[in-house]
Amino acid sequence: MELKRGTRVADEIIILPIGAADPALIEFLSLTVGQAFGRDVRAGWAAMAPDFAYDPVRRQVHSTMLIDRIEAMPHAGDPKVLGVTEADLFIPIFTFVFGEARLGGRAAVMSVARLRESHYGRDDDPRVLYRRAEKEALHELGHTFGLVHCLDYGCVMHFANTVEDVDIKGDGFCAKCERRLATRLNPRRSPG
Repeated sequence: MELKRGTRVADEIIILPIGAADPALIEFLSLTVGQAFGRDVRAGWAAMAPDFAYDPVRRQVHSTMLIDRIEAMPHAGDPKVLGVTEADLFIPIFTFVFGEARLGGRAAVMSVARLRESHYGRDDDPRVLYRRAEKEALHELGHTFGLVHCLDYGCVMHFANTVEDVDIKGDGFCAKCERRLATRLNPRRSPG
Protein backbone atom coordinates (compact mmCIF):
# COMPACT_ATOMS: atom_id res chain seq x y z
CA MET A 1 0.00 0.00 0.00
CA GLU A 2 1.37 3.36 -0.98
CA LEU A 3 0.97 6.18 1.52
CA LYS A 4 0.64 9.84 0.77
CA ARG A 5 3.10 12.07 2.57
CA GLY A 6 1.71 12.98 5.98
CA THR A 7 -0.81 10.11 6.09
CA ARG A 8 -0.74 8.11 9.30
CA VAL A 9 -1.94 4.57 8.69
CA ALA A 10 -2.60 4.10 12.40
CA ASP A 11 -5.43 6.60 12.00
CA GLU A 12 -7.09 4.51 9.29
CA ILE A 13 -10.14 2.26 9.57
CA ILE A 14 -10.72 -0.55 7.09
CA ILE A 15 -14.20 -1.93 6.42
CA LEU A 16 -13.50 -5.49 5.30
CA PRO A 17 -16.22 -7.49 3.52
CA ILE A 18 -16.22 -11.10 4.67
CA GLY A 19 -17.78 -13.37 2.09
CA ALA A 20 -20.64 -11.92 0.08
CA ALA A 21 -21.29 -8.50 1.60
CA ASP A 22 -23.38 -5.79 -0.05
CA PRO A 23 -20.96 -3.32 -1.69
CA ALA A 24 -23.41 -0.43 -1.25
CA LEU A 25 -23.63 -1.12 2.49
CA ILE A 26 -19.84 -1.31 2.74
CA GLU A 27 -19.59 2.07 0.97
CA PHE A 28 -22.24 3.57 3.26
CA LEU A 29 -20.42 2.34 6.38
CA SER A 30 -17.13 3.70 5.02
CA LEU A 31 -18.67 7.17 4.83
CA THR A 32 -20.52 7.21 8.15
CA VAL A 33 -17.80 5.54 10.23
CA GLY A 34 -15.20 7.97 8.95
CA GLN A 35 -17.30 10.94 10.02
CA ALA A 36 -17.99 9.51 13.49
CA PHE A 37 -14.35 8.73 14.29
CA GLY A 38 -12.66 11.47 12.29
CA ARG A 39 -10.52 8.88 10.56
CA ASP A 40 -9.76 7.95 6.98
CA VAL A 41 -11.81 4.88 6.07
CA ARG A 42 -11.44 2.60 3.13
CA ALA A 43 -13.21 -0.50 1.99
CA GLY A 44 -11.02 -3.59 1.95
CA TRP A 45 -11.30 -6.46 -0.47
CA ALA A 46 -13.33 -9.57 0.24
CA ALA A 47 -10.14 -11.24 1.42
CA MET A 48 -11.71 -14.15 3.23
CA ALA A 49 -14.73 -16.37 3.24
CA PRO A 50 -16.24 -17.21 6.64
CA ASP A 51 -16.35 -20.95 5.89
CA PHE A 52 -13.39 -21.83 8.15
CA ALA A 53 -15.34 -20.52 11.17
CA TYR A 54 -18.65 -22.18 10.29
CA ASP A 55 -20.16 -24.47 12.92
CA PRO A 56 -22.41 -27.03 11.16
CA VAL A 57 -24.25 -27.94 14.38
CA ARG A 58 -25.25 -24.33 15.10
CA ARG A 59 -25.36 -23.34 11.41
CA GLN A 60 -23.60 -20.13 12.38
CA VAL A 61 -20.13 -18.61 12.14
CA HIS A 62 -17.93 -18.27 15.23
CA SER A 63 -17.14 -14.55 15.43
CA THR A 64 -14.02 -14.93 17.58
CA MET A 65 -12.42 -17.08 14.88
CA LEU A 66 -13.10 -14.31 12.34
CA ILE A 67 -11.46 -11.74 14.62
CA ASP A 68 -8.42 -14.00 15.05
CA ARG A 69 -8.09 -14.27 11.25
CA ILE A 70 -8.52 -10.51 10.75
CA GLU A 71 -5.80 -9.81 13.33
CA ALA A 72 -3.46 -12.25 11.57
CA MET A 73 -3.84 -10.44 8.23
CA PRO A 74 -0.94 -8.18 7.34
CA HIS A 75 -1.76 -4.47 7.21
CA ALA A 76 0.54 -1.50 6.81
CA GLY A 77 0.60 0.36 10.10
CA ASP A 78 -1.97 -0.56 12.70
CA PRO A 79 -5.43 0.27 11.32
CA LYS A 80 -8.68 -0.66 13.00
CA VAL A 81 -10.43 -3.32 10.89
CA LEU A 82 -14.16 -4.00 10.93
CA GLY A 83 -15.22 -7.17 9.16
CA VAL A 84 -18.77 -7.11 7.79
CA THR A 85 -20.55 -10.33 6.92
CA GLU A 86 -23.95 -11.65 5.95
CA ALA A 87 -23.28 -14.79 8.03
CA ASP A 88 -25.12 -15.25 11.32
CA LEU A 89 -22.55 -14.97 14.13
CA PHE A 90 -22.23 -16.60 17.53
CA ILE A 91 -19.94 -17.01 20.48
CA PRO A 92 -20.39 -20.14 22.60
CA ILE A 93 -22.08 -18.41 25.54
CA PHE A 94 -24.74 -16.65 23.39
CA THR A 95 -27.32 -17.87 20.91
CA PHE A 96 -26.12 -15.18 18.51
CA VAL A 97 -24.23 -11.89 18.45
CA PHE A 98 -24.66 -8.88 16.21
CA GLY A 99 -20.91 -8.41 16.43
CA GLU A 100 -17.78 -8.82 18.51
CA ALA A 101 -14.62 -6.78 19.02
CA ARG A 102 -11.33 -6.94 20.85
CA LEU A 103 -11.48 -4.28 23.54
CA GLY A 104 -8.69 -1.85 22.72
CA GLY A 105 -7.56 -4.13 19.88
CA ARG A 106 -7.54 -3.58 16.18
CA ALA A 107 -10.20 -6.05 15.00
CA ALA A 108 -13.98 -6.24 15.15
CA VAL A 109 -16.63 -8.07 13.18
CA MET A 110 -20.34 -7.54 12.67
CA SER A 111 -23.15 -9.40 10.94
CA VAL A 112 -26.10 -7.94 9.08
CA ALA A 113 -28.03 -11.24 9.11
CA ARG A 114 -30.20 -10.36 12.13
CA LEU A 115 -30.30 -6.67 11.25
CA ARG A 116 -32.39 -7.44 8.17
CA GLU A 117 -36.18 -7.26 8.52
CA SER A 118 -36.50 -10.49 6.49
CA HIS A 119 -34.86 -12.39 9.36
CA TYR A 120 -38.02 -11.64 11.35
CA GLY A 121 -40.46 -12.46 8.55
CA ARG A 122 -40.97 -8.85 7.44
CA ASP A 123 -40.23 -7.09 4.15
CA ASP A 124 -36.69 -5.76 3.98
CA ASP A 125 -36.26 -2.00 4.20
CA PRO A 126 -32.78 -0.76 3.21
CA ARG A 127 -33.16 2.37 5.38
CA VAL A 128 -33.81 0.25 8.47
CA LEU A 129 -30.89 -2.06 7.64
CA TYR A 130 -28.48 0.83 7.05
CA ARG A 131 -29.48 2.59 10.28
CA ARG A 132 -29.01 -0.62 12.28
CA ALA A 133 -25.74 -1.46 10.55
CA GLU A 134 -24.34 2.01 11.24
CA LYS A 135 -25.15 1.67 14.96
CA GLU A 136 -23.52 -1.75 15.18
CA ALA A 137 -20.45 -0.64 13.21
CA LEU A 138 -19.95 2.33 15.55
CA HIS A 139 -20.55 0.10 18.57
CA GLU A 140 -17.99 -2.56 17.58
CA LEU A 141 -15.38 -0.01 16.48
CA GLY A 142 -16.01 1.87 19.73
CA HIS A 143 -14.84 -1.26 21.55
CA THR A 144 -11.62 -1.30 19.52
CA PHE A 145 -10.99 2.25 20.75
CA GLY A 146 -11.41 1.04 24.34
CA LEU A 147 -15.05 1.93 25.00
CA VAL A 148 -17.09 -0.49 27.11
CA HIS A 149 -20.85 -1.01 27.22
CA CYS A 150 -22.73 2.08 28.35
CA LEU A 151 -25.77 2.23 30.64
CA ASP A 152 -27.26 5.14 28.65
CA TYR A 153 -30.01 3.70 26.41
CA GLY A 154 -29.46 6.54 23.97
CA CYS A 155 -25.78 5.75 23.48
CA VAL A 156 -24.59 3.63 20.58
CA MET A 157 -22.38 1.79 23.11
CA HIS A 158 -25.44 0.44 24.96
CA PHE A 159 -25.57 -3.37 24.79
CA ALA A 160 -28.14 -4.75 22.33
CA ASN A 161 -29.49 -8.23 22.97
CA THR A 162 -32.33 -7.97 20.43
CA VAL A 163 -32.95 -6.06 17.22
CA GLU A 164 -35.45 -3.96 19.16
CA ASP A 165 -32.58 -2.95 21.45
CA VAL A 166 -30.63 -1.86 18.37
CA ASP A 167 -33.61 0.20 17.18
CA ILE A 168 -34.07 1.89 20.58
CA LYS A 169 -30.48 2.95 21.16
CA GLY A 170 -29.17 6.14 19.65
CA ASP A 171 -26.93 6.45 16.61
CA GLY A 172 -24.17 8.36 18.38
CA PHE A 173 -22.05 8.36 21.49
CA CYS A 174 -23.37 9.85 24.74
CA ALA A 175 -21.41 12.77 26.23
CA LYS A 176 -19.50 10.48 28.60
CA CYS A 177 -18.47 8.01 25.87
CA GLU A 178 -17.71 10.90 23.51
CA ARG A 179 -15.23 12.30 26.06
CA ARG A 180 -13.62 8.88 26.55
CA LEU A 181 -13.40 8.39 22.80
CA ALA A 182 -11.87 11.84 22.28
CA THR A 183 -9.18 10.99 24.84
CA ARG A 184 -8.39 7.76 23.01
CA LEU A 185 -8.45 9.34 19.55
CA ASN A 186 -6.25 12.26 20.60
CA PRO A 187 -4.18 11.00 23.55
CA ARG A 188 -1.92 14.07 23.61
CA ARG A 189 -4.81 16.49 24.00
CA SER A 190 -6.38 16.69 27.41
CA PRO A 191 -10.19 16.85 27.43
CA GLY A 192 -11.55 20.34 28.07
